[in-house]
Amino acid sequence: MENSEKFHFTAISDACIKCGKCIPGCTIHLINPDETTSPRGFIDLLGAYERGELELDRNAKEIFESCFLCTHCTEVCPNSLPTDMVIEEVRRDIAEKFGIAWFKRAFFTLLRHRKLMDWMMKLGYTFRTCGFKEEPSKGGMIPRFPLPIVKSGRLLPSLGKTSFLNKYPEEIPHGGKRRVAIFIGCLANYNYTTIGDSLVEILETLGIDVFIPKKQMCCAAPAYFTGDFYTVETLAKRNIEYFESFIDEVEAIIIPEATCSAMIKHDWEVFFRNRGMEEWAERARRLNEKIFMATEWLAEHTDLTERLAATGTRMPRSVTYHDACHARKVQGIWQQPRTLLRQNYEIKEMSDPNRCCGFGGVTMQTEKYHLAEAAGKPKAAMIDETGAQIVSAECSACRMQISNSLHQADVDVVFKNPVELIAEALRKR
Repeated sequence: MENSEKFHFTAISDACIKCGKCIPGCTIHLINPDETTSPRGFIDLLGAYERGELELDRNAKEIFESCFLCTHCTEVCPNSLPTDMVIEEVRRDIAEKFGIAWFKRAFFTLLRHRKLMDWMMKLGYTFRTCGFKEEPSKGGMIPRFPLPIVKSGRLLPSLGKTSFLNKYPEEIPHGGKRRVAIFIGCLANYNYTTIGDSLVEILETLGIDVFIPKKQMCCAAPAYFTGDFYTVETLAKRNIEYFESFIDEVEAIIIPEATCSAMIKHDWEVFFRNRGMEEWAERARRLNEKIFMATEWLAEHTDLTERLAATGTRMPRSVTYHDACHARKVQGIWQQPRTLLRQNYEIKEMSDPNRCCGFGGVTMQTEKYHLAEAAGKPKAAMIDETGAQIVSAECSACRMQISNSLHQADVDVVFKNPVELIAEALRKR
């Protein structure tokens, strides 16, 4: 791994005018209204840390790990301060000083070794009924016995029998005039496999050839948000080199996952520039011209909207749409999925579709699950108030969090990725 200099926080801390615009919608501040756990509190403490006025002790660790990285603050900041980025940077220092919990180290090791992950997931699928109760109607499974890092009664994603990448051949011809690649994301690859199935089905309807890059790796978002920069550098470089080998042969790489898309299009370049690795940052930037979220590309680069309207189909179940943080706030994508869904579904907007669901990353879902649980309750209530039968978002992290929040609140609403809903409407032609 290439050496990197210590990141500097003071300039960003000094640039904060303490206006407070970031506070009202800050996910952690909404459930823990303390100035220290607010965006301006975070960056003020980071400035003090760099100046040597604040020790990076366990108390500081708890504070910096409480940020959900929802990017609300960066969206509303008049100075466009990258609060999420500086939090991610200090988590590297935290990981180096305190280490990373064994189960997270094991998980990140699996992310770096696809074949080992495949084997572990197959093993998990084979023996899943020994430790989990399947809940098909809720789209998940519940542990039968208490687990060290999983709260009793919590709804977890089911495991697919075969991963998306292993289910299909590398080339799927649908006419030969256009060709795109699919980057699937880990949760859609192993857990919510009908997302990939639906995307392939849509592309078949459009007559677009599909290339499924079999050597694609995790986008590295889980490791980035945790502070494991060795894993981030390893995965990002492998993916960049692999993408470069076929990028000129496809019209686009489409991704049905907001977090993966944001990581690849935004965070890879930022990560390498912050490390002084300008060559890799530039290579990441060049790839961005052909990388799109799935609904973004389908709405803007195909006639799918017109095809859906032409079906004349009105689906019986209504939909409320949740704006994933990494879709709307980071990439500005929120209208495209609604445009596509509106052709066949009634959309019932919730009171605040842009409010973070509370997923927050691996640490938030394990060691700080109580915070994720608290952040998820208001979102579940908003969904219930709409009266919709389906909640949709182009993000499997949101799917995992919202499905559990709905389960805990006993709200009978099912979660579907928009590409799944679009495929369902096309089948009704």
